[in-house]
Amino acid sequence: MSLPHAILIALLEKPSSGLELTRRFDKSIGYFWSATHQQIYRELGKLEAEGFIRTLPAQQPARGQKKSYEVLPAGRAELARWTAASQDPRPHRDTLLLRMRAAAVVGTEGVEADLRRHLALHQRQLAEYEEIEKRDFPPGKDSSQDRLRHLVLRAGLDLETFWTQWLTHALDEFAELPGHETA
Repeated sequence: MSLPHAILIALLEKPSSGLELTRRFDKSIGYFWSATHQQIYRELGKLEAEGFIRTLPAQQPARGQKKSYEVLPAGRAELARWTAASQDPRPHRDTLLLRMRAAAVVGTEGVEADLRRHLALHQRQLAEYEEIEKRDFPPGKDSSQDRLRHLVLRAGLDLETFWTQWLTHALDEFAELPGHETA
């Protein structure tokens, strides 16, 4: 997924300023596609130059007023083209898994403590996703848009469930290693 497409999605959901987009990224899209404030503003300029978005007219002319953007038909067409295009999955890259391989050849010092830290982080993220699911997807909320958004959240829930289970298993394995001492 590319940042320009993530911005088009967010703007189609709700015309926004760059600052509002940054805040919305932190609360939704940012769970699976992150971007800094500077990256968002840079992409907004490019999208506007390409004719995919436009600045909304200001309610009252004022110096320093934040610009709000909306998607133009060309932007909607680009997002539809991108959505329909086929893409192959990318190989998963994770430094924790690479470090586990390294531990097999150089020793496990420090790894168990980091596994526990990762487990706590994934447990917190899983709890946050579960709260979002309870709040935003109660029974009966089943429009097409809601169902597709819920699928995205389900991916997050399933990934965090996987990581908490895998990390728990990894810590159990550590406990059985010869010469193991609790970290």
